[in-house]
Amino acid sequence: MNFEFNLTVEELKKRTDKDILIRKPLLDKDAKEYQTLDEGDKKALIHLAKAAEFANLIYMKQDNELNLEFMNFLKEEIKKGNKQAELTKILFDAQLGIIGMDSESNPVILAKNVKELPGKAFYPSDLTKEELQNILKKMILNGEKEEVKNILNQRTIVKRNGDKLKAFDYTLEFKEEFESIASELEKAAEVSTNKDFNEYLTLQAAALRTNDPMLDAKADKKWASLQNTPLEFTISREQYADLMTGSVIEDEELKELLQKNDITPVSKDSIGIRTGIVNKAGTDNLLKIKHFLPLMAQNMPLKEKYEQNISSEEDNLQTMVDVDLVSLRGDEGSYRGGITIAQNLPNNDKPSLTIGGGRRNVYHRQIRTSSSKEALERRQKRLNATLNPELHKYYNPEADHWFTIGHENVHSLGPKSGTEALGKYKNIIEENKADMGSIALLDCLTEAKAYTEEEKKQILVTFGADCFLKAKPDLSQAHRVRTVMQACFFIKEGAISVNDNGIININIEKMVPTARKMLTEIIEVQLSQNFQCGEKYIKDYFVWTDEIERVSKKLKEIDKSLNGMIQTPLADYLTSLE
Repeated sequence: MNFEFNLTVEELKKRTDKDILIRKPLLDKDAKEYQTLDEGDKKALIHLAKAAEFANLIYMKQDNELNLEFMNFLKEEIKKGNKQAELTKILFDAQLGIIGMDSESNPVILAKNVKELPGKAFYPSDLTKEELQNILKKMILNGEKEEVKNILNQRTIVKRNGDKLKAFDYTLEFKEEFESIASELEKAAEVSTNKDFNEYLTLQAAALRTNDPMLDAKADKKWASLQNTPLEFTISREQYADLMTGSVIEDEELKELLQKNDITPVSKDSIGIRTGIVNKAGTDNLLKIKHFLPLMAQNMPLKEKYEQNISSEEDNLQTMVDVDLVSLRGDEGSYRGGITIAQNLPNNDKPSLTIGGGRRNVYHRQIRTSSSKEALERRQKRLNATLNPELHKYYNPEADHWFTIGHENVHSLGPKSGTEALGKYKNIIEENKADMGSIALLDCLTEAKAYTEEEKKQILVTFGADCFLKAKPDLSQAHRVRTVMQACFFIKEGAISVNDNGIININIEKMVPTARKMLTEIIEVQLSQNFQCGEKYIKDYFVWTDEIERVSKKLKEIDKSLNGMIQTPLADYLTSLE
C-alpha cells in the first residue's frame, strides 16, 4: 500500500514537543533496584525483557492490519532522511499503531485514508456489525455451533471463509511470536532464583505453544498465587479494544439463538506484557489492606443476591505486589491518552477462576509517581485553577494511590458472572463499579482503622478534584466514560458542585453516601444481565454537563499535553545484550 502522511510537519513538531508528548521513564540501567538483584535474577531479566518485545508485534497485528506495513514504510522513509517520517515514527512508537487517541479524545491518525474499526484487526476490516450478526445467525441455523463459539471466543482472530467466517486460535495466529516468548521464558526459568516464579514461567511457556485454554488456566492460577518473588512478568489479556464481539447481542434474533445454543460472546483479548522488579517496601504497604478484604466483601451492596470472588470469610486467593517497571509492551505500553497505573487480573472470563485460581493486583510505581518539576507545576496549576482553595489542604497525590488500591480490590467484589450480557457496556460498568466501591467502602475501612479520618478526607477530595476531563471521550474509552458518568452523578446528587468560574467544591459529607448509591445502581445493572438496562444506565449518566464543560475549558488552558510515551532505558540495555 502507498501511504500518505496525515499530519503535517508543523503538527508533528507540536505533538512531539516535550510539553505535549509527556515522557514516562521506567527503570534506568543504573537503578539500585536492578543493581541489587541476585546475579541469577539479573540474567533472567534479560530473557524476560527480550520476551516482552514480541508483545509489540502481536499487539500491532491485533490492533490494525496496516500497522506493520506502515511501520516498515516509516523505517524506509527515515533511511531516506525524511523528517516527516522521523516525527511520525515517534508518535507511532508512543501509541503503538497507525491510529490512536489523545487525552482530548481526538483520534491521532498517522496516515490518510485509514479509519478506526470496532473490530480492530480481530475481524476482517471490511466486516460490519450487521454482516457479522447475519453470518452468525446463518451459521448457527446451519448447525455450525462450535465454529460460532470459536468466533466469539476471547482468544481468536476471525477471518473470512467464503460467505462464512472462521476463527484461528492465538497459538496458531501468533505461533512465531508465542514460540519466541516461550523460549525466552524457559531460559529465564533456568537462572531465576525463585522456585515458584520459575514454575509459573514454565507453565506460561507451555500455554503459549498449545491451543488449550486449560494450560492458560494453570499458568494464570500459578501467576495469581505469586507473592514473594523478586521479579515480575505478566502476559496481560484485556478486552477494552474490541467493540465488535459485544455488538452481537444487540440483534434480538441472534441473541436468542446464542442463548439457546449456550454461546456466550466474550470480547477479544489484546496481548500485553509487563516486566519488572517487585518493590518489597511498597508491597508490604499493600498487604496491610489484604486482611480488610472480607470486611469489604461483607459491606458490598446487595451481596445476598450474588456470588463474588472474595468471600466474607478470611480469603487467601488475592495477592498484590508493587512493581518497579522495566518494560510495558503491547497493550500494556500503547500510550493512547493515558496508561494504566494498576491491574487486577485474571478477569472473570478466564478459566483459571473455574479451577480454584485467585486474582492478583499489580501496581505500577513509575506510572503513578512523578516528581519531575514539570509534573509538579502542572498539578499545582490545575489545583489553583479548578479547586476551592479551602480544599487544597486535603489534596494529596498519594491519596490517589490509596483510591486505586480500593479500585483494584473492588474488581474482586460484586457479581463475578453474567456481565457479558451487557455487551459493549460491560467494561464501562465494571470500571465504574470498581471506582464507586473504592469510595463507598471508605467509612467501614476508616472505622476498621485502615485509614484515618484525615486520610479519608484526602481520598475523597483528591478523587473529586480529579473527576473531570479535558474533553468528552467516546464509548471505546471505558475508563474515561466512567469518569464523566461519576462527575455527572455526583453533581446531580449535590456531592460536587462547580461555580460559574469553573471552581470545584466538594461536600465531603455527601461523597460516601453518593458513591454507595451509585454503586448499588451499578450492581443492579450487572445483576440484570440485560443489554438494554446497561445501555439506559450509560445514557442516563454519560452526559457532558455545563459544569463539566466549565472545568474542561480551564483544564485545556493550563494543561497543553496531548499524549505520552514510555521510555525504557533498562529494558533497552537488557535486550541489547547477547
